[in-house]
Amino acid sequence: MVDSFIKAVSKRRSVYQLGHESVIPDSDLIKKLEEIIQNTPSAFNAQSARMVLLLKENHQELWNIVGKTLKNIVPADKFPATESKIKTFANAYATILYFEEEATIQKLQQDFPLYKDSFPIWSEQANGMLQFAVWTMLAEQNIGASLQHYNPLIDNAVKQKWHLPQSWKLIAQMPFGNITTPPGNKNFLPITERFKIFA
Repeated sequence: MVDSFIKAVSKRRSVYQLGHESVIPDSDLIKKLEEIIQNTPSAFNAQSARMVLLLKENHQELWNIVGKTLKNIVPADKFPATESKIKTFANAYATILYFEEEATIQKLQQDFPLYKDSFPIWSEQANGMLQFAVWTMLAEQNIGASLQHYNPLIDNAVKQKWHLPQSWKLIAQMPFGNITTPPGNKNFLPITERFKIFA
């Protein structure tokens, strides 16, 4: 069991060449996502992480929003490259949006002022664990994914489009789909530079 978990962790990679095919039924995917967000740990059991799964035209609309937003700020001569990159995300099957419920964090800061400065950090760490858990689950299902960060540029448009609470802070976007081109080899630093043992 431990070896299979490590194998799944090793399988998780950033995959950018994605197709618009469903690898597993949406009902199975939704059930797995529900289980992961339910069981991902958080400091003080805050449970401040939020996820939004965008399927079909909702997925496409997200990347339309990204494209329109960036077109207004990226120089015209640079935009074709940006647009090409966005199209690779739009070509995926679906997107998961990750948020933090800031009202929850603010309440904890009021209730536990000694840890006031730490709660935003801890919430980001918990959200990172959620993203990693979902990403690893997708990889285990042979679903490719990458993690994108077009926030805060698109935050207001996203909240307006899907009528999301203003207290939800957008953290990341994860397009995913069937893998059309596997990722290349990954270089690693020597393990001795990253892991010390004192026995």
